[in-house]
Amino acid sequence: MKVVAVVSAKGGVGKTTLTANLATALQHQGAPTVLVVDLDPQNALGLHFGADPGALAGVSRASLSGDSWASVCQPSPSGVHVLPYGVVNEADRVAFERHLEAHPDWLAQQLQSLDLPPDALVFIDTPPGPSAYMQQALTAAQVVVVVNLPDAASYAALALMQRLVHTYCTPRPDFAGTLHVLNQADGARQLSKDITRVMQDSLGDRLIGVIHEDQAVREALAYDQSVLEYDTHGQAADDLRKCAQVLAQRLGLSLPGAAR
Repeated sequence: MKVVAVVSAKGGVGKTTLTANLATALQHQGAPTVLVVDLDPQNALGLHFGADPGALAGVSRASLSGDSWASVCQPSPSGVHVLPYGVVNEADRVAFERHLEAHPDWLAQQLQSLDLPPDALVFIDTPPGPSAYMQQALTAAQVVVVVNLPDAASYAALALMQRLVHTYCTPRPDFAGTLHVLNQADGARQLSKDITRVMQDSLGDRLIGVIHEDQAVREALAYDQSVLEYDTHGQAADDLRKCAQVLAQRLGLSLPGAAR
């Protein structure tokens, strides 16, 4: 099992959308088992897979009640398995977060309890910025994917993510490294192009993909589809497939459909 934490230092970068579409792309390219875990109280990850946003079941409620994660795991039309955050009241959310803070290895233990096959890929979506959720994801991950925008705020936040990864990941021998994706790049805006070049120079081969601004990304969610399914030949879909291929290579995976 390989665990990928998808994180960001700031909100509004399209992290959840990227998580869903990278998972779908790797499923399409032949990854045998792909699971996404929503560790964000917004409970939005499942929307990209056609889940009911009002459904109560999820990892938060299951963890508080002592139910197994397998009991709340949902299939999706794309073939990706989905573990939603679920719906809880504020008191339960606070209790859940306190539990996470008290048990830093909780996520790793829960993933082991699922008894996934050795070649399973697990994507963890987290809220932006430092939190108990991000700490759990970083502690369990072999690879961290940081999502950035081509703007000054994202560039300034790179140092924060580096410190968090250094704290929770680099001491572990199974940690393979940090990768970056630049999202919503706009070739029509000079500032976007300039910062894209700066980040490419700064990050080097740690930057595994640049996803261009594409209206199809927003439209796809409205139709409960991934971008790859909604506009398979569009710019964003093509960018996402290429990014997924590079990620698979960095994870040491050889997928039969990676050349599609």
